[in-house]
Amino acid sequence: MAEKTMKEMQREVDEYIGQFKEGYFSPLAMLARLTEELGELAREVNHYYGEKPKKKTEQEKTIEEELGDMLFVLICFANSLHIDLQEAHDRVMNKFRTRDRDRWTRKEQES
Repeated sequence: MAEKTMKEMQREVDEYIGQFKEGYFSPLAMLARLTEELGELAREVNHYYGEKPKKKTEQEKTIEEELGDMLFVLICFANSLHIDLQEAHDRVMNKFRTRDRDRWTRKEQES
């Protein structure tokens, strides 16, 4: 599969949602869906890395699948509020590069 930009992903999700009369959910419903997906991700992480193994009756899911679900809902949320996620990402990276530039211990530069 070819790599997609965030703008392309946002456009792809918008085209998908645009097929349906219902359109995007309200911001509160979207937040509830994002929270639900985060819970499902937490459950998978706990199964793989925590102390709670899956029951034999539980469906096999992966962390990758749950992250994909979260990304889809996050894109829906952003689209519904007309937020460009690439711009949001650029702003937050600028914040980390400036405000937090000396917050963490840097790895030694290799010569």
